[in-house]
Amino acid sequence: MSEVSRGDVAPGPGTGSPKRGAWVATLCWIAVALEGFDLVVLGVVLPALLDEPTWGLDPATGSLISTAGLLGVMVGALGAGPLADRLGRRRAMLWTVISFSVLSLLCAFATGPWTFGALRFLAGLGLGGVLPVAIAMVNEYSTPGRGGSSTTTLMTGYHVGAVATALLGIWVIPAFGWQWMFILGTIPSALFIPLLWRYLPEDPPPAATSASGPRAPRNPVAQLVKDGYLPSSIAFWTASFMGLLLVYGLNTWLPQIMRAAGYGLDAALAQLLVLNVGAVLGLLVAGRVADRIGVRPAVLVWFSGATLFLALLAVRMPGVGVYAGILLAGVFVFSSQVLVYAYVSRHYPAHARASAIGAASGVGRLGAISGPLVGGALLQAGIAYPWGFFAFAAVAALGALAVLAVRRADAGDEAPATGAPADPTPGPR
Repeated sequence: MSEVSRGDVAPGPGTGSPKRGAWVATLCWIAVALEGFDLVVLGVVLPALLDEPTWGLDPATGSLISTAGLLGVMVGALGAGPLADRLGRRRAMLWTVISFSVLSLLCAFATGPWTFGALRFLAGLGLGGVLPVAIAMVNEYSTPGRGGSSTTTLMTGYHVGAVATALLGIWVIPAFGWQWMFILGTIPSALFIPLLWRYLPEDPPPAATSASGPRAPRNPVAQLVKDGYLPSSIAFWTASFMGLLLVYGLNTWLPQIMRAAGYGLDAALAQLLVLNVGAVLGLLVAGRVADRIGVRPAVLVWFSGATLFLALLAVRMPGVGVYAGILLAGVFVFSSQVLVYAYVSRHYPAHARASAIGAASGVGRLGAISGPLVGGALLQAGIAYPWGFFAFAAVAALGALAVLAVRRADAGDEAPATGAPADPTPGPR
């Protein structure tokens, strides 16, 4: 780590050399891709778990297992942000990746649903910490004025991981069984952790004293509720709740909903794949749009698009039409949530950035928990198709309303990129 001084501080966008920023962006992208694989793998293996003769699962029990994992993710997200702000990004990232990799591997050897659910909860503690740390780091090392595209590019990793999960599941589960999804998914982590250890910058916590400014408050979490930030925080948490409800509801239950609509398992898994391909395409576009028109208008456009295309999926379309509709839904649904994170990362001061992202992600996990529960309840009631898509469309509309409630800031957290860095401590009006 000779290239990175222990005295470096990451106070805001544009920190560090381009070479260091490239390493941060690459390593954080890989970490998020591994997280995406591990979070989506449950939706891929769930149909096989429901058919496991000795486990006796039904959709309600499957929802409980999903909930256990997401509770772990929520706790991990809420805890990792403040720890990263106080103790440093590198240390937090290493421990989150190591912990979820080991515990996910153990899921392959679970002998029943209760053991499996407990392991998913423990793995979730590490999984929840990846995103707040990664988003904070890429924003601190990004090119000035490109925070929106840096965040959305980072989040393509999540969906590349999700696409890899769907592709691997189509081949692995019928041939070898669901357990091998967890075994094979751990191999990239084993190769990645040494790279993370060697090349991720070892910065001190952003709350430390810097040469250019005073010591930041000891408790970065307090910043989220004082100095006029509380109304915005509540609005962000609500938007994140809605966005994550959509992400996890669809990624967990889309295959089963489409099976209820009359599609076979292979077609349903292919549709999950198309949904996540659309997500990657949407992220590549959404960040650039946010950099041009401002992150606030962009997130409003994306939540509105999600509302429209989810409602259209309730209309049965022939042939390629259903795949086109799912692709467009993926373009807007997943990017809406990521743009919320981009908005959060520019709205709060640097010393509380990871805490703000962690809070939005952690509180939003209640929506992630609700998504699978809503989908499971609709499936149990036999009305998942078409009413599930109307329900998800209403959730997207509520997300747009929550973003409208965010208090506008004095500095450039909502403005189009101009090539200059935004004020790191804008403060809401």
